[in-house]
Amino acid sequence: MFITRLLSGILLMVIALVTIITGGNLLFFVLLLISLIGMTELYKVFGIEKKPPGIIGYAAAAVYYGLLYFEAQLPGDKLNWFMLLFMALLICEMAALVFAYPKYNTQQIFAAFFGVLYVAVMLSFIYRTRLLDGGVFTVWLVFVCSWGCDTCAYCVGKLIGKHKMAPVLSPKKSVEGGIGGILGAALIGALYALAINRWGNAGVDVLTYVIIGAAGGAISQIGDLAASAIKRYHNIKDYGKLIPGHGGILDRFDSVIFTAPIIYYLAVLL
Repeated sequence: MFITRLLSGILLMVIALVTIITGGNLLFFVLLLISLIGMTELYKVFGIEKKPPGIIGYAAAAVYYGLLYFEAQLPGDKLNWFMLLFMALLICEMAALVFAYPKYNTQQIFAAFFGVLYVAVMLSFIYRTRLLDGGVFTVWLVFVCSWGCDTCAYCVGKLIGKHKMAPVLSPKKSVEGGIGGILGAALIGALYALAINRWGNAGVDVLTYVIIGAAGGAISQIGDLAASAIKRYHNIKDYGKLIPGHGGILDRFDSVIFTAPIIYYLAVLL
């Protein structure tokens, strides 16, 4: 299992390197594909992956990515186009509930709407971050914060973890591990800033990357626990089996989903 997990992790890293460094259309379409797969995994939990509520969700995610791709060409206030999409999504999902009543329950309808925001929209901020000035460097903070925090939290928790962070939901996670993860993500952010300033001539502010690292590390843990909570409620171990040794897309990207928009907005504000 360890070898399988390690090899899968290395393959994921290679794909991430090629995709994110290349950026542009490659990154866009890879994220669209990942989003649709992740939504499918989530919809399977609620039994709607091949039913109208799920199909409406997939269509809305595709339209959302289309709006994102052509955002610069959209006439008028661009925000209105996205708001129109989400209102149309809600109306269509409720129509599926009404006209097929009582075939689908409200939990399934809410999950279909939620899946578009939780998976497709949140993950799209990786692409948005890559488009920023200096985004070729900033976008890596999404993964540095989430996966770096996870590693540091695990190590610190193993060494000195005593107080349970969420004893019922995730008994192995400790408060000490959580704090260690945040501090570790901040430290990795600082080291990353120093490295890209030295070898990439990025000219980024180290303190800014420390702040982003700490905030991203904190949020990534919420993302991890949120994905675990959904699985616990529905008595499943993994969302899927796409990635050997890791589970599904949502199992591997649960913390990234929450971290991506936070990194984007912190990068814009700071």
